[in-house]
Formats: sequence, structure tokens, C-alpha cells
Amino acid sequence: MKIMIVEDEFPIAQLIQKYVREILGTKITQLVAFSSLDQAQEHLKVHAVDVLLLDLNLNGKNGFEILQTLMAESFHTIIISAYRDRALEAFEYGVVDFVPKPFNKERLEKALERLQTDTRTETKFLAIKHQGRIQLIPIEDITYAQGAGNYSEVYLKDGRKVLHDKALDKLLKLLPTEFERIHKSYLVKMSEMQTVQIHQGSKYEMVLKNGVVLPIGRTRYKELKERWI
Repeated sequence: MKIMIVEDEFPIAQLIQKYVREILGTKITQLVAFSSLDQAQEHLKVHAVDVLLLDLNLNGKNGFEILQTLMAESFHTIIISAYRDRALEAFEYGVVDFVPKPFNKERLEKALERLQTDTRTETKFLAIKHQGRIQLIPIEDITYAQGAGNYSEVYLKDGRKVLHDKALDKLLKLLPTEFERIHKSYLVKMSEMQTVQIHQGSKYEMVLKNGVVLPIGRTRYKELKERWI
């Protein structure tokens, strides 16, 4: 696991590094810390990361403007911040967890454990990079998503398709529980389902309200039937 810390208070950055090493041990393949977003972004131009631990107050900069930019990237983000009253807003942008300052090792461990589970957030917006700018897509506008290697193609109600930098499994962790993995290559908002078709040879398909037909994996069908059909 490749981890990046962005924290402008040196003692806190050291404490986070200490806790992360104690919690993850040999799972860590890279651990770096920066005091500014500019330094972090320079690092990201060359190096990939899996998890970002981010303070929202970086030298007086608006943390949520920073967050909008970073949530479009391929990694997961955990916020470590003293701004407890803005935790709900952070979750709406799709962070994995919000760790309030002051914090202890146990609380940080809980946040990192969320990366290994199917704990879902209540994201309201999905950040998309488009023509060099960040666009916030309301979750309610998304119909389904299709995996495209290390990326995801996100299909919207208005017919548009946008590309997200997160792979399908990472994208699923950001979306509300209404979204289901119906196939190794597809996520669907279940309220967009119109019907399920069963064909010979144990072949299953989902027809959406907009007429799109998507495959359902055999191993997924039983679970979908119990919960949604």
C-alpha cells in the first residue's frame, strides 16, 4: 500500500507516520509526507499512491477546494482535521473517513480498516476531471458505471458519458448503498432497474429504465434476487 500524508504541522505529520507504520507494518510499500499541497501534487505527477491522509487546513488554503481536486484522482482519501463541523460535507465529497483532531492510534486504525471493508459513504457528488477542470457530478444524475481498466466510464441520465480516474472497485466504495455490482464490469443504481431477463443457459440481463441492457454475473444474480428482485 502506497500512502501519502499532507499535513503542515510537523509534529502531527510525524505522529501520523508513526501510527501508520505501527498499524500497517509490512503492508506499506511507500510512505511519504508533505507539508503543502504543491509538494504533494509534484509527487503525484511521478508516483502513484493508494491512500491520501489529508489535513483540510493547509497554510490557510480552502481545504474543500483542495478536496474537490483530489477526489477526482485514483486514490482514496481520509481527512484528518480539527474542523469537526465539516465532517458531513467531507463525506458528501466522497472521502473514506473523517478523523477529527485530536486523534489517537485506535481512531486512525479504524479509518484505515474502512479501506479493507465494504463500508460505504453517503457521497453526494462525484468529482470528474474534464478538460483540465474539476466538475462535480451529483450522484443522483448517475445511472450506471462500466469498468475500463484502471478507470471507470460513468453514464449519466442525460445520456453523457464521463471518465473517472478510479477503477470500478474503488468507485464502488465512494457510492451510496443503492449502487450494486451486478457484474465484474458494471455498477448500477438499482432505482434505475426496470426488469431482469432470464435466458437459457443461466444467462441474466438487467434492463434499465432508459432501455440499456446490461449483463448480470451468475454469481451476482442470487444476491441481487434476494435483495432487489
